[in-house]
Amino acid sequence: MPDRVLRAMHRPSPNIYAGELVEMAFGLIPDLKAVAQTRGHVAMYIGNGHAAWEAALFNVISKGDKVLVLMTGHFGWGWSNMAGTMGADVELMDFGRRSANDLDAVEARLRADADHQIKAVLSVHVDTSTGVKNDIAGLRRAMDASKHPALLMADCIASLVCDDFQTDAWGVDVMVAGCQKGLMVPAGMSFVFFNDKADAVREANGCASHYWDWRPRMQAEALWQLFDGTAPTHHLYGLRAALDMIAEESLPQIFVRHRVLAEAIWAAVEVWSAGGPIELNIQDAAYRSHAITSLRIGAPYGTALRTWCEQEAGLTLGIGLGMATAADPKADGFFRLGHMGYVNAQMILGMLATVQAGMLACKIPYGAGAIEAASAVIIGAQPQVPLAVLPQSA
Repeated sequence: MPDRVLRAMHRPSPNIYAGELVEMAFGLIPDLKAVAQTRGHVAMYIGNGHAAWEAALFNVISKGDKVLVLMTGHFGWGWSNMAGTMGADVELMDFGRRSANDLDAVEARLRADADHQIKAVLSVHVDTSTGVKNDIAGLRRAMDASKHPALLMADCIASLVCDDFQTDAWGVDVMVAGCQKGLMVPAGMSFVFFNDKADAVREANGCASHYWDWRPRMQAEALWQLFDGTAPTHHLYGLRAALDMIAEESLPQIFVRHRVLAEAIWAAVEVWSAGGPIELNIQDAAYRSHAITSLRIGAPYGTALRTWCEQEAGLTLGIGLGMATAADPKADGFFRLGHMGYVNAQMILGMLATVQAGMLACKIPYGAGAIEAASAVIIGAQPQVPLAVLPQSA
């Protein structure tokens, strides 16, 4: 979390009925739409990404509706499980933990649905468990080629403001996101972006929830109506500061910064892998996230490395979320590197050097020259690509 965001949140509780907070809250809406690259609508909720999942589903899915969920990791499964719990008829297409959506297979399945029983297609853009980045624009092309009218719904919780996501240009009807990760605000707020087509479905179905209904939020005239009650006041101040920082740096530059830093990490891992067991979970760079990198290193190395880095060097690495297998029931052979939001070259190089120190301490073999390889990627991108600390002025 940038200090600028945290400083913005560190203040007394404001008046929630009049004054600067009310004006500021409504001013967030056009800036949120700008980062989502949409002219559609946005509803803001107090809750995490799972809350956004549920809000999106409640508005457009009725009990018994058939939904097609494309799974490329733990979070695709999570969204499908929620839909099933809410009474949807869920069909899951599982493409494994090392691959992106197979769009030819999806198109074939939609063509086979001649009577259009499928009401929505759900896909995670970036799954933080596997590190895969799915081609959402390609998914829309597959849906259009099959002439299927289903809604396209995308989870961008891990990718918004890290990987380019063009809601309108890619024909996404419903998109969900959270305030953490790319938006750089402590977890606690989530967002559902939707177009008129999705709202027409909500009108026909009738939302089965008073709280999750996006219609009152999109028509709000008072702050309490934006959140169906008391607003998350201090998160709003933090979000205002984060959106200002994003505008100052610009989305195109943010996307390039994330790409270069991700490529630096991949270069280091490829060198390490030449002399040891570590490997990138997603082999094809075109389908790797610029926000998260999932790594395989073999049990028990993953847990040993995470433990050493956190306890001895103060670096927290991600667990092997959703990667458990019969041979590795605790996912001891996996770990993840997060490189999303407020990150720069010195943070990434420091992280890589610490991971290498951990491998040395844990006697995990690795190839030499990884930090030099990562440095070369960063040096090669400059000075055209500024990778320094983002502006911190209040």
